[in-house]
Amino acid sequence: MSGVLAVAEHRQGELRDVSPEVVTAGAELAGEVGGDLHLAIIGGDVDAFAEELNLDGVDTIHTVAEGDEFNHNIYVQSLTQIAAECDPQYVVIPNTVNGLDYAPALADELGSTLVTDAVAIDATDGLSVTREFYNGKAEGDVDVAGESAVVTIRPGEWPATEEAGDAAIEAFDVEIDEDAIGSTVTGFEEVGAGDVDISEAEVLVSVGRGIEEEDNLPIIEELAEAMGATVSASRPIVDNGWLPQDRQVGQSGKKVTPDVYIAIGISGAVQHVAGMKGAETIIAINTDPSAPIYDIADYGITDDLFDVVPALTEQFS
Repeated sequence: MSGVLAVAEHRQGELRDVSPEVVTAGAELAGEVGGDLHLAIIGGDVDAFAEELNLDGVDTIHTVAEGDEFNHNIYVQSLTQIAAECDPQYVVIPNTVNGLDYAPALADELGSTLVTDAVAIDATDGLSVTREFYNGKAEGDVDVAGESAVVTIRPGEWPATEEAGDAAIEAFDVEIDEDAIGSTVTGFEEVGAGDVDISEAEVLVSVGRGIEEEDNLPIIEELAEAMGATVSASRPIVDNGWLPQDRQVGQSGKKVTPDVYIAIGISGAVQHVAGMKGAETIIAINTDPSAPIYDIADYGITDDLFDVVPALTEQFS
């Protein structure tokens, strides 16, 4: 038993952003245990997905041409059979709706320990997984017992591997028990979609409780308009009903990775930071010089937002 098996994820004909992140996590783990990294791609346009995910660190890509969309039973059966061939010590899966659907069943089939929502993994001396506790208020390391484990990784915690690789691509012929397939995906329906998708924005102007009241929001909207940016918010703004749910950034909102993230009147609680720390450049505006947001900000303005924001708007107008 050696090496790592990572699992890609796709939806409606496109790879999810977490797929190259899984490659990164899997490659790091394989390097620590001194084994190969195997990547499984199940369903959809497996040939195109395999070409896109033939990235540095991957040794072998196993493609399973079964179905177009995710199916619990097909994934569990396919991965069980792939694991029987490559005998991985660890399996790395995205901590997503799909991943959390099949990870427990797969762990049970493999007789492995299951650890979910990892934000860091270390296998230099046994397996240690870093997870968050108390609704994100603390982090701790979990030492995993047993020789093997299935680990789900939180999206956005590992950088996406971009360098091309030279992995062997092998079509894997699985034997699917059709009688065990109890569900079929018939289509997708967007639920609760708003007027914008903040997860796709390149520049976000995000507002927190420092704005004080809803009547003050226009100064944030004017800045965003002047910059060609999108307005987002921390949870208190959404809880107050000042902005819709689709604008919320954070652990209970959306995870965003814009080129520029301007945090205005946001203290930087861990729940909010979990959703935006992947931004390329973070700019904080806050009157409190000890606000946690400054721990991750690239640039900071310690001043009253009611003075700073109009001045910035004027500069961009």
